[in-house]
Amino acid sequence: GTGHAVLQTEKDLGDKDGITLVVTGDTPLFTAQTFENLLDFHEKEQASATILTAHADDPFGYGRIVRDSNGNVEKIVEQKDASRSEQEIQEINTGVLCFDNKLLFENLHKVNNDNAQGEYYLPDVISLLKQQGKKVSAYQMADLSESLGVNDRVALSKAEKIMQRRINEAHMRDGVTIVDPDNTYIDVDVEIGNDTVIEPNVKIFGKTTIGSECVIGSGSRISDSEIQDNVEVISSTIEKAIMHKGSNIGPNSHLRPKAEIGRDVHVGNFCEIKNAKIGDRTKVGHLTYVGDATLGTDINVGCGVVFVNYDGVKKFHSTIGDHSFIGSNSNIVAPVEMADHSFIAAGSTITNDIPKHAMAIARQRQTNKEDFWNRLPLSKSEEWK
Repeated sequence: GTGHAVLQTEKDLGDKDGITLVVTGDTPLFTAQTFENLLDFHEKEQASATILTAHADDPFGYGRIVRDSNGNVEKIVEQKDASRSEQEIQEINTGVLCFDNKLLFENLHKVNNDNAQGEYYLPDVISLLKQQGKKVSAYQMADLSESLGVNDRVALSKAEKIMQRRINEAHMRDGVTIVDPDNTYIDVDVEIGNDTVIEPNVKIFGKTTIGSECVIGSGSRISDSEIQDNVEVISSTIEKAIMHKGSNIGPNSHLRPKAEIGRDVHVGNFCEIKNAKIGDRTKVGHLTYVGDATLGTDINVGCGVVFVNYDGVKKFHSTIGDHSFIGSNSNIVAPVEMADHSFIAAGSTITNDIPKHAMAIARQRQTNKEDFWNRLPLSKSEEWK
C-alpha cells in the first residue's frame, strides 16, 4: 500500500527536519503552482500534515475527507471502507499530502493493514496524528482534473487531452492563433512566436522553435526543427531541418534531416530535400528530389529534377552555383559542380561539371519517323481514321 511505499524512503529521509511532499506516481497533471499553494498553506497553518483535497460531483473511487462538527479534518476513509453516509461526502483526497517529515516516519511504523484491501494506507497517518492532538489541515484546490489518476489507456488518453489543452491555451495566451485547439498537438518543449497561425490537424514535436507571423497549414508535421519568422508550411512534413525567414513549402513536401532552406526560398509541392542547403531566393517548384547537395542563391530548379546521390554503396555531393537554371526532368548524377550562371537543358542527365555561363545538354537528338501512323494496324480502322 501507499504507507509501505513511503516507508521505503526512510533510510534516506527518516532523520531529516522539514516538510515532505508525497505525490502518487499515476497523477501526471498536477501543476507546480498547486504544489506551491499547498506548501504555503501548510506553513501558514503550522500544521503537522496537510491534505490536498478537491470537490468531486461524482466521488466514487476516491478517499473521502471526513470532518468533525467544527469543520476540522478528522480522517481520510477509502472508498471500500467508507460507510454509506461517508460515501455521500464530495470532498475527496487527491493523493497528495505534505507532512512534518519526522512525524511522518514515526507514525508510519504504527500503521496497520486492518482494512478491506489488507494494505498499509498512508492516509492512516492522518488519524494517528489527530489522536496525538496534532494539527491536520486540508487545502482544497479549484481544478479537480489535476488529480486524474492514470490506471489504463482510457485514463491516459483523458490525461493527454487535458495536458494538450493546457499547452495550447498557454500558446494562445502568448499570442499564437490555434484555429482548432482540440485537434492540434504541440509538445511541451515547443516554442512559437506571436501572431503565428496554427491550422487544424497540425502536430509539432520535440525541440521545435517557430518564429512570429508564420502559417502552419493543416496536416503539417514538424519535429525538432527551426522555423524562422514569416514562414509558411502547407501540409508538409519537416524533421530536423531549418527554414529561414520568409521561405515557404508545400503542399505535400518533405524536409528530411539536415535540410536547410534559405531566406525567401520557395519549395513547392511533392518535393523531398535531405542533407542539402538551398540558398536564398532559390525556387524548387515541384516533383523534385534534392539530396546531398548545396544550391546557391537565385536558382530555378525545374519540375521533375532528381539529384542522383547514391551509387548503391556511398552517397555523393553536388554543388550548384548562384543564378543557375536547371531544366525540367533533368538528372544530376553526383558528384557534379555547376558553376554560377550556368544552365542545364530540360531532359538532360548530367554526369560532368558545368563551367560558368555554359549550358549543358545531355540528351539524344529528336528524330521524327515520317508516316509512322500508316505502319500501325489502327490506321486501317475506320474508327481511328
